Amino acid sequence: MKKLVGVVLLLVLGLFITGCNKKETTPQERFSEYIELWNKQKFDKMYDYLSNDAKKTISKEDFTNRYQKIYDDLEITDLKVSFKQPKEDDQAKKEQAHYSFSAKMASIAGPIQFSHKANLTKEGKDDKENWYVDWNTGFIFPQLKEGDKIGLSTVAPKRGEIVDRNGTGLAVNGQAYEVGVKAGELAAPIKEQLASLLKITPEQIDKALSASWVKPGMFVPLKKVPMDDQERIAQLIALEPVQTRKVEARIYPYKEAAAQLIGYVGSITADDLEKLKDKGYTSSDVIGKRGLEQVLDEQLKGQTGVKILIKKKDGGEEVLAEKPVVDGKTVKLTIDAGLQSMMFNEMGGEAGTAAALQPTTGETLALVSSPSFDPNLATLGMSSEEWKALQDDARQPLLTRFKMGFAPGSVMKAITASVALDNGTITPEEGVEIKDKQWQKDSSWGGYYVTRVHVGSPINLEKAFIYSDNIYFAQAALKMGKQNFTEGLKKFGFETKMDYPYPLDESKIGDLGSEIALADSGYGQGQIQMSVVHLLSAYTPFVNGGNMIKPILLDEEKRSQVWKEAVVKPDHAALIAADLRKVVSDPDGTAHTAEIPGYPLAGKTGTAEFKQKQGEKGKENGWFIGFNPDSPDLMIAMMLEGNGSSVAVNKVKNVFMNRK
Repeated sequence: MKKLVGVVLLLVLGLFITGCNKKETTPQERFSEYIELWNKQKFDKMYDYLSNDAKKTISKEDFTNRYQKIYDDLEITDLKVSFKQPKEDDQAKKEQAHYSFSAKMASIAGPIQFSHKANLTKEGKDDKENWYVDWNTGFIFPQLKEGDKIGLSTVAPKRGEIVDRNGTGLAVNGQAYEVGVKAGELAAPIKEQLASLLKITPEQIDKALSASWVKPGMFVPLKKVPMDDQERIAQLIALEPVQTRKVEARIYPYKEAAAQLIGYVGSITADDLEKLKDKGYTSSDVIGKRGLEQVLDEQLKGQTGVKILIKKKDGGEEVLAEKPVVDGKTVKLTIDAGLQSMMFNEMGGEAGTAAALQPTTGETLALVSSPSFDPNLATLGMSSEEWKALQDDARQPLLTRFKMGFAPGSVMKAITASVALDNGTITPEEGVEIKDKQWQKDSSWGGYYVTRVHVGSPINLEKAFIYSDNIYFAQAALKMGKQNFTEGLKKFGFETKMDYPYPLDESKIGDLGSEIALADSGYGQGQIQMSVVHLLSAYTPFVNGGNMIKPILLDEEKRSQVWKEAVVKPDHAALIAADLRKVVSDPDGTAHTAEIPGYPLAGKTGTAEFKQKQGEKGKENGWFIGFNPDSPDLMIAMMLEGNGSSVAVNKVKNVFMNRK
């Protein structure tokens, strides 16, 4: 019995000693834990640290939801809450403790920081006693009092305009007519007429009029119409109770002529927002949908001005944070709007592409894709039927042809000649015996022959250019071999992504594994694919002493940048330029119809196959590239689908004559 009593006494003594050694949580430690949870935005856990009095003012659900909503709405990030911990803290001996803390964070309206004082109180009994935070709304923001609300105020930036080299507007901020009706006053027969004029369905009108915000007599907008569509506006106004009002709109003065280049804007979609999250876009923004409007959208859109406001119970407001509005940047291009329009009109709606370059500076003067569409209608809102008509059009007006790679045909021959001269494959004066109209290397080619138009022999380099002799250049490609030919083309920028503001398809060499493919590629068929911009750049060595000039599109870019140095030897460049002049000046030249009295035009024709899919038989496309070697301030290339090169020759000639 005495032994048992002794054991019990020892256990009691052990528990007493353990209890005496248990360390009591200090207010400093307790507040540190609270702040750690705050920095991690674990609001539900923070609530457990609130004092009884604080919990009487707000439920756990409301506390958690309020913090979460405010932080989400204000896009709070980079939260850092801290307090200066005292070296010696005697507040643990008291019933209350006081600490100053500071908070820093980033928000939709810029940085927010503040200091505040926290009171902690000791609550509970005996071993359950602990420290709790006397929380109030000032912990969220010191200016926020009970009953106050937080609001956001935004100011939309003006979208930057796109202008040409002379400051002429290509995409500008203007006005359009917004057409609508007074709710409750639209009769059924008028609705049918209105729907027809606006190119929408009666059901779309009904949906707009039945929106939750609509009340009788209110103006309900239905669609925007271009200001210059005066005939349609007059017909609309004649309908009762149709009304119009002027509203801000993005306007494209050059319409179809620059649609593929400039593009258009439209309302941002949920998919757009997901792709562009963290880049400052909101659900109310417009965004570039095609062309440079899309490519340069971040520069053009500007930054929305935002204010975070604390709205007081008495009706007053206090600014918590503010980010000023920043209007979008106006982008100036090297494009000449007059030349752009002239070249588009010259193409007459035929399918194809054309571009113009200042060959010594690299300035892009025109980028044309035909046929086209009116971007004003696209940005104001086309009907599904209008979009379907564009998509189903066999001429493919939505295709941006100047960015695509095409078989260059015989315009490739100047590049092949440059490579062959550089590696010594051909000698300019040497005549090559070519007797027949068709030629094949040997019987291993089976029934395949390279065909030429002009029959004559011997053929030297000059005659090969004048007559555009396919056999001469096919033999040159075979003689230099796949490796030399490929290496030479890569010096001209093939298989290289061009550093150009408008994304262009990379020019391809393709598979030259067979002799036939290599031979065909020597005169621009086979596997070769080039964009019209790359083609122009590849011809710049002939007026720049052999240096290939980098094409530029933005006015701020440096002029006369050398993209590929000494891609052609100076004497070879001069020789090829002279031969290209004879393609036009010689009566037998394939481009002789482009001869302009008093204007020494040089150039090269080409007929090539355009394949939508590899292995398909494609349409024949006609090319012509022309320039003045004596005064090289303009170089134009044009390709027309389904036409011989003679059509392109005459159209390019017309542009040069009108520009003289």
